[in-house]
Amino acid sequence: MPFQSFTAHLLRSAGLSELTKHLEFEMNGLPRFGFVAGQWLSFKTNIADGEEITRAYSIASPPSDDNRFALCLNRVQDGFMSNFLCDMKEGDEIRCQGPFGDFILRPPMRDTIFIATGTGIAPIRSMLHWLIGSVPEFAKDGRGSPSSVDMQARHQGHQLYLIFGNRTEKDIYYHDEFLRLAEEHANFHYLPTLSRGGPEWQGLRGYVQEHVPATAQVRTDMHAYICGLDKMVKANRELLKSLGWDRKSILYEKYD
Repeated sequence: MPFQSFTAHLLRSAGLSELTKHLEFEMNGLPRFGFVAGQWLSFKTNIADGEEITRAYSIASPPSDDNRFALCLNRVQDGFMSNFLCDMKEGDEIRCQGPFGDFILRPPMRDTIFIATGTGIAPIRSMLHWLIGSVPEFAKDGRGSPSSVDMQARHQGHQLYLIFGNRTEKDIYYHDEFLRLAEEHANFHYLPTLSRGGPEWQGLRGYVQEHVPATAQVRTDMHAYICGLDKMVKANRELLKSLGWDRKSILYEKYD
């Protein structure tokens, strides 16, 4: 059975850095777009000679009761689709299919480490906002937001850690948003780390895997969700397994 295709139009575009954008879309003709936090969509368009091009991008927003979703993506040099999406104007349309993917939260809920670099934060942002439930900075109208009671039940009694690695401070996407979440929720621990942080940076330094052992606290009863480039994902999977973690407790999605 073929997957159903949808058409979405751009509602808003916001720059996260020089080459990175947060894009908000609305599905045409759907009162509600259902997906699970962590899933992705396949986007389709045609290049100049009529050839169809398809690329996959993780959804960066949490599930809700409306028909909206968001993306977080980089412009890639000579990458047709990433530049096409970043150049879209309000009201422009794009075809897509989905949702797809099994990089999703696994029950039962446990204390959890989220590990991300760069735009690998997209599906993890979706998961965290679904769990913790504050209205994201880029969705202040609150449409479709779940109740605070529902959101509290999802994460209550569990510690959540986000280790987010980037090169410099200007590369930390959604930084203020995650700082606010940490201020609002004592069980959410936000740990940004920079590999090339300037002298003014007061946070962690180095690669994400350098900070995983202290966060894991020699425990093997947690879940880990890892998203980013293949080298980073592999390094953290091997590290956690060396610390005695069951591979089934380590969920990951890698971007090539």
